[in-house]
Amino acid sequence: MLMFLSLFLAPVLLTAQFTPPEASAEAIVRQSLERDRMNFDRARDYTFIETTETRRLDGKGRIKKTESESFDVLILGGRPYKKLIEKNGRPLSPQEAVKAEADFEKELRKRRGESEKQRAALAAKQEKERRESRKFLNDIPEAFTFQLAGVEQFDGRPVWVIDAEPRPGFRPKARRADLLKKFRGRLWIDQQQYQWVRVEMETIETVSFGLFLARLGPGARLSFEQARVNEEVWLPRRASTRLTARLGLVARLNAETDVEWKQYRKFQTDSRVTDVGELTPLP
Repeated sequence: MLMFLSLFLAPVLLTAQFTPPEASAEAIVRQSLERDRMNFDRARDYTFIETTETRRLDGKGRIKKTESESFDVLILGGRPYKKLIEKNGRPLSPQEAVKAEADFEKELRKRRGESEKQRAALAAKQEKERRESRKFLNDIPEAFTFQLAGVEQFDGRPVWVIDAEPRPGFRPKARRADLLKKFRGRLWIDQQQYQWVRVEMETIETVSFGLFLARLGPGARLSFEQARVNEEVWLPRRASTRLTARLGLVARLNAETDVEWKQYRKFQTDSRVTDVGELTPLP
Protein backbone atom coordinates (compact mmCIF):
# COMPACT_ATOMS: atom_id res chain seq x y z
CA MET A 1 0.00 0.00 0.00
CA LEU A 2 2.02 1.28 -1.11
CA MET A 3 0.09 1.25 -3.63
CA PHE A 4 2.87 4.19 -1.90
CA LEU A 5 10.45 9.35 -2.91
CA SER A 6 12.89 12.92 -2.47
CA LEU A 7 15.51 14.03 -4.99
CA PHE A 8 18.61 11.93 -5.73
CA LEU A 9 21.48 13.80 -4.16
CA ALA A 10 24.30 12.80 -6.50
CA PRO A 11 25.24 9.88 -8.74
CA VAL A 12 27.91 8.82 -6.28
CA LEU A 13 25.20 8.01 -3.73
CA LEU A 14 23.70 5.50 -6.11
CA THR A 15 26.95 3.53 -6.21
CA ALA A 16 27.78 3.72 -2.51
CA GLN A 17 29.38 0.73 -0.82
CA PHE A 18 27.11 -2.11 0.26
CA THR A 19 26.19 -2.28 3.91
CA PRO A 20 28.77 -4.61 5.47
CA PRO A 21 27.63 -8.13 6.36
CA GLU A 22 27.65 -7.35 10.09
CA ALA A 23 25.13 -4.50 9.65
CA SER A 24 21.78 -5.15 11.24
CA ALA A 25 18.53 -5.62 9.37
CA GLU A 26 17.31 -2.38 10.93
CA ALA A 27 20.35 -0.50 9.57
CA ILE A 28 19.58 -1.81 6.09
CA VAL A 29 15.97 -0.68 6.39
CA ARG A 30 16.97 2.77 7.64
CA GLN A 31 19.35 3.23 4.72
CA SER A 32 16.69 2.02 2.27
CA LEU A 33 14.28 4.67 3.58
CA GLU A 34 16.90 7.36 2.97
CA ARG A 35 17.30 6.13 -0.60
CA ASP A 36 13.54 6.06 -1.01
CA ARG A 37 13.35 9.73 -0.05
CA MET A 38 16.05 10.54 -2.61
CA ASN A 39 13.99 8.73 -5.24
CA PHE A 40 10.83 10.70 -4.46
CA ASP A 41 11.15 13.77 -6.67
CA ARG A 42 12.58 12.05 -9.71
CA ALA A 43 9.51 9.81 -9.89
CA ARG A 44 7.41 12.88 -10.79
CA ASP A 45 9.21 13.15 -14.14
CA TYR A 46 7.41 10.14 -15.64
CA THR A 47 4.05 9.44 -17.23
CA PHE A 48 2.75 5.88 -17.57
CA ILE A 49 -0.08 3.46 -18.26
CA GLU A 50 -2.01 2.30 -15.18
CA THR A 51 -4.29 -0.74 -15.24
CA THR A 52 -6.52 -1.79 -12.34
CA GLU A 53 -8.25 -5.17 -12.34
CA THR A 54 -10.75 -6.09 -9.63
CA ARG A 55 -12.12 -9.59 -9.15
CA ARG A 56 -15.15 -9.84 -6.86
CA LEU A 57 -15.47 -13.15 -5.05
CA ASP A 58 -18.33 -15.08 -3.49
CA GLY A 59 -18.26 -16.54 0.01
CA LYS A 60 -16.29 -19.56 -1.20
CA GLY A 61 -13.63 -17.51 -2.93
CA ARG A 62 -14.92 -18.10 -6.46
CA ILE A 63 -14.77 -15.25 -8.94
CA LYS A 64 -18.19 -13.68 -9.54
CA LYS A 65 -17.17 -10.71 -11.64
CA THR A 66 -14.01 -9.24 -13.13
CA GLU A 67 -13.63 -5.61 -14.16
CA SER A 68 -10.62 -3.65 -15.35
CA GLU A 69 -9.75 -0.16 -16.55
CA SER A 70 -6.58 1.24 -18.10
CA PHE A 71 -5.58 4.89 -17.99
CA ASP A 72 -2.90 6.90 -19.72
CA VAL A 73 -1.57 9.08 -16.89
CA LEU A 74 -0.40 12.35 -18.44
CA ILE A 75 0.91 15.66 -17.13
CA LEU A 76 -1.35 18.63 -17.88
CA GLY A 77 -0.48 22.03 -16.48
CA GLY A 78 2.06 20.47 -14.15
CA ARG A 79 -0.42 18.00 -12.63
CA PRO A 80 -1.33 14.40 -13.47
CA TYR A 81 -4.45 13.59 -15.49
CA LYS A 82 -5.82 10.07 -16.01
CA LYS A 83 -7.28 9.47 -19.47
CA LEU A 84 -9.33 6.30 -19.89
CA ILE A 85 -8.01 4.19 -22.78
CA GLU A 86 -9.30 0.65 -22.18
CA LYS A 87 -12.03 -1.25 -20.31
CA ASN A 88 -12.13 -4.93 -19.41
CA GLY A 89 -9.07 -5.69 -21.54
CA ARG A 90 -10.57 -4.24 -24.73
CA PRO A 91 -10.27 -0.89 -26.52
CA LEU A 92 -13.01 1.60 -25.76
CA SER A 93 -16.18 1.47 -27.80
CA PRO A 94 -16.68 4.38 -30.22
CA GLN A 95 -19.04 6.06 -27.75
CA GLU A 96 -16.65 5.55 -24.82
CA ALA A 97 -13.71 6.83 -26.86
CA VAL A 98 -15.60 9.98 -27.82
CA LYS A 99 -16.49 10.63 -24.18
CA ALA A 100 -12.92 10.00 -22.98
CA GLU A 101 -11.56 12.39 -25.60
CA ALA A 102 -14.18 15.01 -24.74
CA ASP A 103 -13.31 14.76 -21.03
CA PHE A 104 -9.63 15.13 -21.89
CA GLU A 105 -10.20 18.18 -24.10
CA LYS A 106 -12.40 19.77 -21.43
CA GLU A 107 -9.73 19.33 -18.76
CA LEU A 108 -7.03 20.52 -21.15
CA ARG A 109 -8.94 23.75 -21.85
CA LYS A 110 -9.54 24.24 -18.14
CA ARG A 111 -5.87 23.89 -17.24
CA ARG A 112 -4.75 26.05 -20.14
CA GLY A 113 -7.04 28.75 -18.83
CA GLU A 114 -5.35 28.79 -15.43
CA SER A 115 -3.05 31.66 -14.63
CA GLU A 116 0.53 30.96 -13.67
CA LYS A 117 -0.34 31.83 -10.08
CA GLN A 118 -3.31 29.45 -10.03
CA ARG A 119 -1.30 26.67 -11.63
CA ALA A 120 1.54 27.10 -9.14
CA ALA A 121 -0.85 27.11 -6.17
CA LEU A 122 -2.65 23.94 -7.33
CA ALA A 123 0.64 22.16 -8.01
CA ALA A 124 1.96 23.17 -4.58
CA LYS A 125 -1.20 21.89 -2.89
CA GLN A 126 -0.96 18.56 -4.68
CA GLU A 127 2.72 18.23 -3.85
CA LYS A 128 2.04 18.95 -0.18
CA GLU A 129 -0.62 16.23 -0.09
CA ARG A 130 1.75 13.85 -1.85
CA ARG A 131 4.45 14.42 0.76
CA GLU A 132 2.03 14.31 3.69
CA SER A 133 0.76 10.93 2.54
CA ARG A 134 4.25 9.47 2.96
CA LYS A 135 5.23 10.89 6.35
CA PHE A 136 4.19 7.69 8.10
CA LEU A 137 7.18 5.98 6.46
CA ASN A 138 9.45 7.85 8.88
CA ASP A 139 7.95 5.80 11.71
CA ILE A 140 8.76 2.43 10.16
CA PRO A 141 12.11 1.85 11.96
CA GLU A 142 10.42 2.37 15.34
CA ALA A 143 7.20 0.53 14.42
CA PHE A 144 8.83 -2.84 13.70
CA THR A 145 11.57 -5.17 14.78
CA PHE A 146 13.54 -6.48 11.79
CA GLN A 147 15.29 -9.77 11.20
CA LEU A 148 17.42 -10.74 8.22
CA ALA A 149 15.80 -13.85 6.73
CA GLY A 150 18.33 -14.45 3.95
CA VAL A 151 19.62 -13.34 0.56
CA GLU A 152 17.86 -14.05 -2.74
CA GLN A 153 17.86 -13.03 -6.40
CA PHE A 154 15.02 -10.82 -7.64
CA ASP A 155 14.91 -9.91 -11.34
CA GLY A 156 18.54 -11.00 -11.54
CA ARG A 157 19.64 -8.67 -8.71
CA PRO A 158 20.82 -9.75 -5.23
CA VAL A 159 18.42 -8.66 -2.50
CA TRP A 160 18.19 -8.90 1.27
CA VAL A 161 15.05 -10.58 2.61
CA ILE A 162 13.95 -8.98 5.88
CA ASP A 163 11.03 -9.87 8.12
CA ALA A 164 9.19 -7.13 10.01
CA GLU A 165 7.13 -7.73 13.16
CA PRO A 166 5.24 -5.01 15.08
CA ARG A 167 7.34 -3.61 17.91
CA PRO A 168 5.61 -3.72 21.34
CA GLY A 169 5.04 -0.28 22.80
CA PHE A 170 5.35 1.57 19.49
CA ARG A 171 4.10 5.16 19.73
CA PRO A 172 3.34 6.71 16.32
CA LYS A 173 4.41 10.25 15.48
CA ALA A 174 3.03 10.79 11.99
CA ARG A 175 -0.64 10.85 11.02
CA ARG A 176 -1.89 7.35 10.11
CA ALA A 177 1.31 5.75 11.41
CA ASP A 178 -0.74 4.00 14.11
CA LEU A 179 -1.93 1.62 11.36
CA LEU A 180 1.59 0.17 11.10
CA LYS A 181 1.20 -1.80 14.33
CA LYS A 182 -1.63 -3.74 12.74
CA PHE A 183 0.58 -5.26 10.02
CA ARG A 184 3.46 -7.70 9.75
CA GLY A 185 5.54 -7.92 6.60
CA ARG A 186 8.50 -9.11 4.58
CA LEU A 187 10.79 -6.80 2.57
CA TRP A 188 13.05 -7.54 -0.40
CA ILE A 189 15.70 -4.80 -0.55
CA ASP A 190 18.12 -4.40 -3.46
CA GLN A 191 21.70 -4.76 -2.19
CA GLN A 192 23.17 -2.21 -4.58
CA GLN A 193 20.51 0.51 -4.73
CA TYR A 194 18.87 -0.08 -1.34
CA GLN A 195 15.42 0.14 -2.93
CA TRP A 196 12.42 -1.95 -1.88
CA VAL A 197 11.89 -4.22 -4.89
CA ARG A 198 9.07 -6.10 -3.19
CA VAL A 199 6.95 -5.78 -0.05
CA GLU A 200 4.43 -8.26 1.32
CA MET A 201 2.14 -7.30 4.20
CA GLU A 202 -0.58 -9.03 6.20
CA THR A 203 -3.06 -7.52 8.63
CA ILE A 204 -2.93 -9.01 12.13
CA GLU A 205 -5.72 -6.82 13.53
CA THR A 206 -8.82 -5.20 12.08
CA VAL A 207 -7.97 -1.99 10.22
CA SER A 208 -10.68 0.66 10.00
CA PHE A 209 -10.93 3.54 7.52
CA GLY A 210 -13.25 6.50 7.21
CA LEU A 211 -14.74 6.58 10.71
CA PHE A 212 -15.33 2.82 10.67
CA LEU A 213 -17.22 2.85 7.36
CA ALA A 214 -14.72 0.35 5.96
CA ARG A 215 -13.06 -2.40 7.97
CA LEU A 216 -10.25 -4.66 6.79
CA GLY A 217 -10.19 -7.91 8.72
CA PRO A 218 -7.15 -9.87 9.93
CA GLY A 219 -5.45 -11.94 7.24
CA ALA A 220 -5.84 -9.43 4.41
CA ARG A 221 -2.75 -9.55 2.21
CA LEU A 222 -1.08 -6.79 0.24
CA SER A 223 2.00 -6.82 -1.96
CA PHE A 224 3.93 -4.21 -3.91
CA GLU A 225 6.78 -4.32 -6.44
CA GLN A 226 8.89 -1.69 -8.12
CA ALA A 227 11.64 -1.78 -10.73
CA ARG A 228 14.47 0.38 -12.02
CA VAL A 229 13.51 2.49 -15.05
CA ASN A 230 15.75 4.34 -17.47
CA GLU A 231 18.74 3.56 -15.22
CA GLU A 232 17.89 6.51 -12.98
CA VAL A 233 14.77 5.90 -10.91
CA TRP A 234 12.74 3.15 -9.21
CA LEU A 235 9.04 3.19 -10.07
CA PRO A 236 6.01 1.03 -9.15
CA ARG A 237 5.41 -2.05 -11.25
CA ARG A 238 2.62 -3.99 -9.54
CA ALA A 239 0.47 -3.89 -6.41
CA SER A 240 -1.97 -6.57 -5.27
CA THR A 241 -4.49 -6.92 -2.49
CA ARG A 242 -6.38 -9.98 -1.29
CA LEU A 243 -8.99 -8.95 1.22
CA THR A 244 -12.28 -9.44 2.96
CA ALA A 245 -13.66 -6.10 4.08
CA ARG A 246 -16.83 -4.77 5.67
CA LEU A 247 -18.32 -1.61 4.15
CA GLY A 248 -20.65 0.18 6.54
CA LEU A 249 -22.67 -1.90 8.96
CA VAL A 250 -23.88 -4.72 6.73
CA ALA A 251 -22.21 -4.87 3.32
CA ARG A 252 -19.21 -7.17 2.88
CA LEU A 253 -16.63 -7.14 0.11
CA ASN A 254 -14.53 -10.14 -0.91
CA ALA A 255 -12.16 -9.10 -3.66
CA GLU A 256 -8.77 -9.33 -5.28
CA THR A 257 -7.30 -6.23 -6.89
CA ASP A 258 -4.19 -5.93 -9.05
CA VAL A 259 -2.73 -2.63 -10.22
CA GLU A 260 -0.04 -2.60 -12.91
CA TRP A 261 2.09 0.34 -14.04
CA LYS A 262 3.99 0.14 -17.34
CA GLN A 263 5.21 2.05 -20.40
CA TYR A 264 6.93 4.73 -18.36
CA ARG A 265 7.83 7.81 -20.40
CA LYS A 266 9.95 10.68 -19.23
CA PHE A 267 8.01 13.93 -19.15
CA GLN A 268 9.84 17.00 -20.41
CA THR A 269 9.15 20.58 -19.31
CA ASP A 270 8.30 21.53 -22.90
CA SER A 271 5.35 19.06 -22.68
CA ARG A 272 6.92 16.49 -24.96
CA VAL A 273 7.02 12.86 -23.85
CA THR A 274 10.00 10.61 -24.50
CA ASP A 275 9.33 6.87 -24.56
CA VAL A 276 11.71 4.85 -22.41
CA GLY A 277 9.99 1.51 -23.01
CA GLU A 278 8.13 -0.88 -20.74
CA LEU A 279 9.50 -2.24 -17.53
CA THR A 280 11.32 -5.54 -17.65
CA PRO A 281 8.59 -8.21 -17.55
CA LEU A 282 8.37 -10.57 -14.63
CA PRO A 283 10.18 -13.89 -15.15
